[in-house]
Amino acid sequence: MQSKSSTRERVDQELASKIAPDTRSALDKMVLACRMLGAQGHWHGGLAGQITARGDEPGTYWTLKFGVGADEATPADLILVDDDLRPLDGTSLPNPAVRFHLWVYRVRPDVRSIVHTHPPGVTALSMTGQRLAVAHMDATPFYDNCGYLGDWPGLPIADNEGEIIAGALEQRKALLLAHHGLLTAGTTIEEAAVLAIWLEQAAQAQVQAAAIGTIREVRPELAREARDFLLKPQITSLTFQYFARRVLRESPELATPA
Repeated sequence: MQSKSSTRERVDQELASKIAPDTRSALDKMVLACRMLGAQGHWHGGLAGQITARGDEPGTYWTLKFGVGADEATPADLILVDDDLRPLDGTSLPNPAVRFHLWVYRVRPDVRSIVHTHPPGVTALSMTGQRLAVAHMDATPFYDNCGYLGDWPGLPIADNEGEIIAGALEQRKALLLAHHGLLTAGTTIEEAAVLAIWLEQAAQAQVQAAAIGTIREVRPELAREARDFLLKPQITSLTFQYFARRVLRESPELATPA
């Protein structure tokens, strides 16, 4: 019988050698991320929420035009802005709330993409002042990895709110914002989108579990072990590709020509 450590080592090697990277362009991934988040209920309230990603040139960022819903996004709806949120095409209008993303990018060079949404489960936690409980394997990616901003700084369209949110995130990959929603900060577009989906799923499970009994959290050493495995780039990439296939079954016109 193999030990757990030797089995884990073999699995890690197989993931590294057998999983091919997703070669789609950043814009294609952005559109797919928008569509999959829309399908998962992250934009159920309308236009609240944003997704951004770093552009090829330093100090540039991709985001959706203001007024476009995530569930209807196309490549033509993406615009490039500078580090003062000015559209580089000179005419398009970005969501003014994207300004707080810029503060995260300034202090976190490792972050390549940010998702901010107000989905139902996270909204319920944010309204009751509850932090995320890591009480299930599916929540372990957020063990010691999800901050909490307990005081809402107000509508996040000015620099002060961005500075506060970036400070609360620190070096983590996720943040719950009281009276507001979620933020995920990924090293890739895929990671930011998948983490947002996972965080909302964990929040919904927590809300449902609290209705029937006491929530029991996972032991720290087991939560840490599961987190480090589930956050492997190969795992988040495969998960993103699965959600992308679901999107493409509904909207085949978004498929990139071979």
